[in-house]
Amino acid sequence: MPNKKVHLVLGSGGSRGIAHIAVIEELEKAGYEIIEVIGCSMGAVVGGIYAAGHLPEYKKWILSLSKRDVFDLLDFTFAKQGFVKGEKLFAKHLEVTGEEKIEDFSIPFTAVATDMRHHKEVHFKKGDLYKALRASVSIPGFFVPVVEDGKVLVDGGVLNPLPINLVKKEEGAMIVAVNLNGRPDPKYDKAPEPDKMEEMQKWFDKLLPDAIKAKRKTKPKAELPAEEGSFSLIELMDSTFSFTQDRLTELTVEMYKPDHLIEIPRNACGVFDFDQGERVYEIGKEACKGAIS
Repeated sequence: MPNKKVHLVLGSGGSRGIAHIAVIEELEKAGYEIIEVIGCSMGAVVGGIYAAGHLPEYKKWILSLSKRDVFDLLDFTFAKQGFVKGEKLFAKHLEVTGEEKIEDFSIPFTAVATDMRHHKEVHFKKGDLYKALRASVSIPGFFVPVVEDGKVLVDGGVLNPLPINLVKKEEGAMIVAVNLNGRPDPKYDKAPEPDKMEEMQKWFDKLLPDAIKAKRKTKPKAELPAEEGSFSLIELMDSTFSFTQDRLTELTVEMYKPDHLIEIPRNACGVFDFDQGERVYEIGKEACKGAIS
């Protein structure tokens, strides 16, 4: 008879976090009781909304998103700290589920963010849910940070993309961790190409001075040497952040071994491919079944 109580740790990884929804549902179908949720970035979003009791309506909304819907949710800005405000996106989250206080949840919940000013993690265990989620998902350079109480808060994945170390394991319970940045799987290499990065790059180019834009247009990307033409600025920012997350996750799993590790391949979809929700959901379902069977 399997142990039925679960401490659930949900990692960061953008739109691959839709797989977290499937994992939660599969665990419950299998008779497991989730007694705690700890989440970082998109893991905090899904975990927090689940702990608040609103996962069904959130799932319905997020699985309905088209490419245009996703792009329309990105409120671009000229701020120095990032080029997406995030207010439009989280206003929609509020519309879907309403205001919530973390301390009111029946399931204990922790959202992890990073305080850039003081170089340390911040753990939200009480207070406004959406303030916590907004801080936890603020990918540096993309989203404008959350500034409050002398802190500059960004994505928790900067320091702790899979916060297994925060679990205080209850006797007789087990830890299930979901890593959204698993090893690439060749079967996803031909997955639909994401175009959100390309759209963001075009928007970003509009902000550049004419002299820089002229320089960028001297050669088509395809004609550039491999070392120059492999990444756009946006792709480079995303890849750099992702590589750091991968290494931190590896170290965390080695040091704090969960009872079950569910891994979603990094190449299952891009960070902003929220229009591929149904496909990512199914990937999460199969990954969970394989891990707990």
